[in-house]
Amino acid sequence: MIWMISFTLMASVASPAYSARSKPAAAVNANLDGMILIPSGEFAMGCGKECPMEDAKPLHKVRLKKFWIDETPVTNAQFSQFVGRTHYKTVAEQTPNAADYPGVPKENLRAGSAGFTPANVSLLNPYAWWKHVPGAYWRRINGPNSKDAVKSFGNFPVVHVAYDDALAYCHWAGKDLPTEAQFEYAARGGMSRKKYAWGNELKPKGKWVANIWQGKFPSKDLAEDGHAGLAPVDTFPKNKFGLYDMAGNVWHWTKDWYRSDTYKKRAKLDEIIVDPTGPADSFDSSEPGIKKRVQRGGSFLCSDQYCIRYLVGSRGRGSPDSSSSNLGFRCVRQ
Repeated sequence: MIWMISFTLMASVASPAYSARSKPAAAVNANLDGMILIPSGEFAMGCGKECPMEDAKPLHKVRLKKFWIDETPVTNAQFSQFVGRTHYKTVAEQTPNAADYPGVPKENLRAGSAGFTPANVSLLNPYAWWKHVPGAYWRRINGPNSKDAVKSFGNFPVVHVAYDDALAYCHWAGKDLPTEAQFEYAARGGMSRKKYAWGNELKPKGKWVANIWQGKFPSKDLAEDGHAGLAPVDTFPKNKFGLYDMAGNVWHWTKDWYRSDTYKKRAKLDEIIVDPTGPADSFDSSEPGIKKRVQRGGSFLCSDQYCIRYLVGSRGRGSPDSSSSNLGFRCVRQ
């Protein structure tokens, strides 16, 4: 069973210090430091036979203009600069509005985020290994008593960021979130129709080249890749475009609304799709009442036993107001 869990307990509330729904008048840090120029080109987007996810099929041709993309996911140290200068409060730091969640007991409406907990349970019950962690947010990823992420894990990817949080950072930096097409094109590194961001072998020359799950999921990560959980953003080899962590470690938010039928509609056009920005609305047949954005890249929790979305053409999704301990982002500029 392959299923993406959606955490909708955290309300999407604009920060008093910054509204993520509008760009600031002037970016504080608008430069290309730490970014890689991706050349214009065409590629076959999506999955072929290697991919069991129907929402990532069929393959279709896409053409993109050149763009810049962050070399790594945004780190705790980088996000700290943004927060220090804007006093931004993430969604996970804000108490959900009871009016947005009718019927939910008040004691359950607490600021926090979703955290992974290893469990020896059936794969049919994903909620058994996820829980809402009160007080968890980007700086205290395991709750109020955990280590300061900036001091202890500055070069690790920032997590517990909702869509609006990621967008707010990108706009502050004079950048934007990537489209789904930009992310996949960059992840492929100029290689055509490969299974992974590094080629067709999961372990080239017998070595792990991405931070993903080894062992029995979700009870025991053997950490054969050297990491049980998050890893520093420059731990594993770059892809052929010079980008780190385009698969594994953390999921990445993209700008596109998620629809399970997006690729099928594109394929019917029988033409090259130029700079696609995604559909105008969202629909997920598994949770039809919840709007979602596309997430890409997989995370340290992806396993061939359950979630194999480290496959370069595969897709994830999540409600924009959700955050979790394996979800981050990176930015682009045209």
